[in-house]
Amino acid sequence: MISTHPYTQLTPERVMDAIEAQGFVCDARIFPLNSYENRVYQVGIEDQQPLIAKFYRPGRWSREAIQEEHDFLLELQREDLPVVAPIAVNDQTLFFSDPFFFALFPRRGGQAPELSSDDDLELLGRWLGRLHQVGANCAFKHRPLIRGADDMVLASEQVLRSGLMPVDYHASYESLATALTDWAQKLYRAEDIRTLRLHGDLHPGNLLLRDETLYMVDFDDCVQGPAMQDIWMLLSGSEQEQRQQLLVIKEGYEMFRPFPQHELALMEVLRSLRVMKYAAWLCSRWDDPAFPAAFPWLDSHRFWSEHIILLREQLAALQEGPLVLPQF
Repeated sequence: MISTHPYTQLTPERVMDAIEAQGFVCDARIFPLNSYENRVYQVGIEDQQPLIAKFYRPGRWSREAIQEEHDFLLELQREDLPVVAPIAVNDQTLFFSDPFFFALFPRRGGQAPELSSDDDLELLGRWLGRLHQVGANCAFKHRPLIRGADDMVLASEQVLRSGLMPVDYHASYESLATALTDWAQKLYRAEDIRTLRLHGDLHPGNLLLRDETLYMVDFDDCVQGPAMQDIWMLLSGSEQEQRQQLLVIKEGYEMFRPFPQHELALMEVLRSLRVMKYAAWLCSRWDDPAFPAAFPWLDSHRFWSEHIILLREQLAALQEGPLVLPQF
């Protein structure tokens, strides 16, 4: 069967035509970069450094939501934070080549930081403190808001509706999803949470160390939510190791704003939500030919068995209570 997904239209010629319409001259060197949600390319430009071209998935974000991502990056750049902001052409950063919105970025090379290093963690804490200081200046109007239990319900509905989970796992999954949602309702009370503009997906893969500068990259999932969302994904290892990592991050963070220690109880809710949303994301993208090719195990018993085990572990973590930092 011939795929009719919009990305099948995104040929190298379409990519070059879109970029050249913004005044650049391509040299026909186009290298696809690792990205499933969008399509991202390194494109050679005559007599200039290559550019990174990002073609947004049609229908995912509105023009206004993408522009908010760009405006946030430009605001952070003006405050001298290490981010990679989009290139403006005639005062515009968002372009359209039907049916794709796209943007151009300068190329940044580098390597992943060693998060086992206290120096890197403390630096990250400083950057996060500054990012959140800027993020608190105003609120997103068009980007998503982390809603806790409501987001879990939506994720579980997407999974069950997709038909990709074997039927014999449905009862266990629904039971766990309900239990996790109940915990989220207890712990993630919107009226008690101060939200701000966040990176939203700050795992180590979205950090880039170059020339002793630690860049925060890929703001595609920037979101309105609690500060802890940008902190918990930097942690790894045992509870004792995570506690020590938090103390180091806290030291850097508090150079610019108070550390959100009261949000530690949200960590396992946010982690559970990420686990559920990841499975829902895979299910919701199954019509994109890149996904069955990259994730052929999605409809297998093994994947869903491991997913349910992970949800059980998250439920146990919520029942154990939040990580506590020592008081000084």
